[in-house]
Amino acid sequence: MLIAPDLLASLSGMRLRARRPSLGQGIGQHASRSRGAGLEFAQYRAYEPGDELRRIDWKLYGRSDRFFVRDAERDSPLTAWAIVDASASMGQADTLVPERTRLAAARTLAACLFELAFRQGDRFGLVLIAQDRVFVTDAASGRRHRDRLHFELARAEAAGGWPIESSLHSLWQSIAPGAVVMMLSDGFEERALALAERLSAANRDVSFVRLLTMEEREFPFEGGPRFRDPESAQEQRVDAARVRADFLRRFGESRQALLARLAASGVRACEAFTDQPLDLPLRRLFGGRDFA
Repeated sequence: MLIAPDLLASLSGMRLRARRPSLGQGIGQHASRSRGAGLEFAQYRAYEPGDELRRIDWKLYGRSDRFFVRDAERDSPLTAWAIVDASASMGQADTLVPERTRLAAARTLAACLFELAFRQGDRFGLVLIAQDRVFVTDAASGRRHRDRLHFELARAEAAGGWPIESSLHSLWQSIAPGAVVMMLSDGFEERALALAERLSAANRDVSFVRLLTMEEREFPFEGGPRFRDPESAQEQRVDAARVRADFLRRFGESRQALLARLAASGVRACEAFTDQPLDLPLRRLFGGRDFA
């Protein structure tokens, strides 16, 4: 089960809403740029043949002797996307919660995004980055689609690296402007950060959840541990006591710099640690009135 019962229950107070106007059509729960008969007043405009008479503002007619109709913003269904980094480094486990790797946490957070979209009647899709390739499951709605995406998440394994730039071109056809995108990654790959920035610049509503372990937060090692990069296979042995303070300072500075960089590009970013409850990043992103 990708979402534990207590985490599933906590979703009841959360809601997906786009920070930017949607370009979609139809009746839903999200503001759109299209005008017409909707729920929230947008503006007055001059009456045109074919407009419904009930939309004429008769009080304004009495003051101006001209016909005006009340235009409103239509509500439009939202499309939500989870982009899950399943490269080899996402297989890193936390010693305090060894069954929860970065990828396991990413699976659960993506499933929560889909659950929120499903409950709202919205569309949702999945992008998996694994084995140097991009795997796209197109956006749709409904229970069967949600269950299909759960299956795709459950069978994903951390392997390979981030794909070359040309492999990402399909995302621009799949993820339309105005879509809400949640990227789930450890944030160590420059191409992942650049993708988040480009999507935001191209009018996608992007959040970035950086998945880190307790060890990266606290560096609790003793003696001379050996560290191995799962993607390059490079190894390095260090004197833990000697490097601890310098690591914590430098990595802390780099963490803050990454969050500031993404924020400057219009990307809402937050950190999630694999030893902490996963409702924390969800509440930061979706716990308020708006996804903003």
